Amino acid sequence: MGLKIIGSGFGRTGTMSTKMALEELGLGPCHHMVEVMGNADQPAFWRSYVEGRDVDWTKVFADYNSQVDFPGAAVWPQLIAAFPDAKVVHTERPEDEWWASYSKTIGKFWLHFRSLPVPPPLIDMFATMDELLRNRVFGGIDRESSIAAYRRNNEAVRATVPTEKLLIFTPPDGWEPLCSFLEVPVPAKPFPRSNARDEFWAMFGGEPADT
Repeated sequence: MGLKIIGSGFGRTGTMSTKMALEELGLGPCHHMVEVMGNADQPAFWRSYVEGRDVDWTKVFADYNSQVDFPGAAVWPQLIAAFPDAKVVHTERPEDEWWASYSKTIGKFWLHFRSLPVPPPLIDMFATMDELLRNRVFGGIDRESSIAAYRRNNEAVRATVPTEKLLIFTPPDGWEPLCSFLEVPVPAKPFPRSNARDEFWAMFGGEPADT
């Protein structure tokens, strides 16, 4: 395999729905944070990257045809260099909408992940992601830092990726722009919808109380 699609959009921009859509279009398996949680080989790759060791991205994504969401979205420039023929699907939503979703899911997660009822190896993996995402990508979990990082990423994608290889996408756009960009037929079924707030927290035993 090898990535044909690189997802540069941050989590909470419709990445789970986009993962499901890409897999429906025959472009799976699609890498996503849930793959890192469920694939025993994945955490070591990301720990190596966070610790400053060289990472062979072709090995990280050897079993995947596409990628969306974190942690891949944190290294999309490296993935473009490793997979120069890949197209880029950049999921995006208005800043205030993104923050409303992010702050109640991923942002809140960083405050509670060490006490969640999940196996210790997952806590270790989340500690790696905490360093990569909260500390390095966002530089904090407050609204100002988070939105600034979100804005920088959106601007960097537009400034870096050639327009002919880039689709700015949101799942409410439906199948047509995605299928046109990927040059595949439009499925005769509704575009998938997933990963509401309750679905996010269901993966971790329920949403922790606010503190």
